Amino acid sequence: MGFYFELLLFIAVVASGIIYVIDVIFFSKKRYAMASKTPGFDSLSKHDKYELSKGPVLADYARSLFPVLFFVFVLRGFVVELFDVPSGSMLPTIQLDEYILVNKFSYGVRLPLFNTKLISVGTPQRGDIMVFHDPVNPRIDLIKTVIGVPGDYISYVNKQLFINGQPVPRKYLGNTLEPNNADLGYTSVNHYQENIGGHWHDVYNTNGVPSVDFKDLVVPQGEYFMMGDNRDDSDDSRCWGFAPSKDIVGKAFMVIFSWDSVNDSVRWNRIGHKFA
Repeated sequence: MGFYFELLLFIAVVASGIIYVIDVIFFSKKRYAMASKTPGFDSLSKHDKYELSKGPVLADYARSLFPVLFFVFVLRGFVVELFDVPSGSMLPTIQLDEYILVNKFSYGVRLPLFNTKLISVGTPQRGDIMVFHDPVNPRIDLIKTVIGVPGDYISYVNKQLFINGQPVPRKYLGNTLEPNNADLGYTSVNHYQENIGGHWHDVYNTNGVPSVDFKDLVVPQGEYFMMGDNRDDSDDSRCWGFAPSKDIVGKAFMVIFSWDSVNDSVRWNRIGHKFA
């Protein structure tokens, strides 16, 4: 969805820019010259002169919209992007139907549409919440937690995560009900806090769902091992493999809006929540 929006935005920028330039070069001066022959033209206000000499509706809209569309395209393409979380795979860290701001500058400057890295700035670290193109369907963006970076070896045994042979520190916070995730028939979850890369964040394990264990999975160079914080309801690296660096979109850093579709209300306490 993000790719198609970016593509449509790019087309709108190019189309409005072409119309605007053609009008300025070939038509606007002629219209102004003809309008200036109107009796009393020199005494008119700047606004009235513009109204008298402005072009057709299409050219006028292009003139007005081009700078706005260009600014939005540059901002979204190089600096920050809005990401809509459509599932509960990152519960409880990220709630269903939240809108997240993604810093596209954190991991390098990339060319919009092609996602080619132009300038290296930083690399994903363990514990980062990262948005990236789905390796299975690159037109879809996913959001998960970075578990393993290149060179790490990852194990997951009886729902305990190990990184480079060491168990990830975690605290048991108790049993609770999973909030607002209509996708699951399971509602009872064990709530933990895990320390990944120095970041404490919450995870769920669903009662009654068996652990899918694996041992010493080595993360290749240029790729990352990703997992959802809702461990038993997440389509992640355990299903489709590693996330290549070429598919990175950016680092999630703030909740800008949160909607509770069950109660038809805004989760005001979530707005402005920042991720480590």
